[in-house]
Amino acid sequence: MVNEDGLTVQQKDIFDKITKNDAGGLKILLSQLSGTVDFVDENGMTPLQHACYKGNLESVQMLLDQGADANSSKHGMNYTALHFGALSGNTNICLLLLLAGANSSALNSVSRTPAQMGAFVGNHAAVATINNFIPKQEIEYYTKLQGQQTEPYLPIVLLDSFHRFVIESNIHPVRIALNLQKFGAFSDHLKELKKVLELMAEREMQRSNEVNEIMAFKYHYLGWIVNEIHKCRDHFQLRNKEAGVDSKSVDYVELFAKRVLKENKQGFLEYVESTIRDCVREFPFRECTIFRQVVSQLANKDCTSALDVVRAAINGQRGFVEDITSCSTCGEEGPDKKCSKCKQVQYCDRECQRLHWFMHKKTCARPMPSAGGSGSNGANVKKDIDTTEISEQLQNMVAG
Repeated sequence: MVNEDGLTVQQKDIFDKITKNDAGGLKILLSQLSGTVDFVDENGMTPLQHACYKGNLESVQMLLDQGADANSSKHGMNYTALHFGALSGNTNICLLLLLAGANSSALNSVSRTPAQMGAFVGNHAAVATINNFIPKQEIEYYTKLQGQQTEPYLPIVLLDSFHRFVIESNIHPVRIALNLQKFGAFSDHLKELKKVLELMAEREMQRSNEVNEIMAFKYHYLGWIVNEIHKCRDHFQLRNKEAGVDSKSVDYVELFAKRVLKENKQGFLEYVESTIRDCVREFPFRECTIFRQVVSQLANKDCTSALDVVRAAINGQRGFVEDITSCSTCGEEGPDKKCSKCKQVQYCDRECQRLHWFMHKKTCARPMPSAGGSGSNGANVKKDIDTTEISEQLQNMVAG
């Protein structure tokens, strides 16, 4: 039965479940749907576009699994699902759409791309997700033998994980190291990863149709940091070998994180600053606009930090100042954990807090005993404090 909008009762119910964010009800209706899921309402919007506009990740995943077209553009103003995803600000939705083949260059009726619409409403994380994305096929080339090669630049088993590594928008050195650790097979292929990133940077600068300076610079930066991590790992493995210690016991991510996060007396990250400035100086495509802009900003005496400059160059300048919290270890925005002692410093998770503890323990506020405490009460207080000191790492690693 078709109603006045040209929709069947079942189709109308699907739109209704999406509007109400009823993922359970939507799942049941989709399991009973026999035809396409790309039907449209009176505004030309598909169920997928509605789910993206609502920012409902679960519904978006179900609709894509059902075969929804990520590039449908029957909307009256030519908005695609990715336009609506960017407007919702949900980075995971944007990533799902891109992985499903959504066109990031699609223009709406006012000639704006999804990223431009996201930037217009201040959804910068969604914009960064879109701008940092590349199709997996662009990396797949490096997993195949070329010319006289006896083995490819990149082992095929690393294709999926390397793709996820490359499209990450958080370029903080510690986050890069943690991502390498997350994909455990990377640890034995750091040289190969660096080489592939160098080749990808060259490819971006040699495109005949549209040179992408920003991605070329990002690949150069990622390759530089991967090489720094590699040098850090090799240094400590060599030191342990000379000392007769099993090199497998070396946590190279923790060692690298301590280099990155170690502050001087002024609270300045000297290693990060010098490393990133060296990275910029060694960028091979010096005629690029992005190279000149970054060098100019680094030369400015009011420059906050080299990491901030490079982050803005890759992910874009923010149109207005925002009160955005970030993880004190890896720079991830919007962390939902705090130090259980001082409640001031924020982290993504327990691992980030563990990596930062060697610095934070110097300033973390601790409860002090009452003045003049004596007798059994004073002894109990003293015992509690001693216990805290002895097990401080265990107790302070738990993020509140």
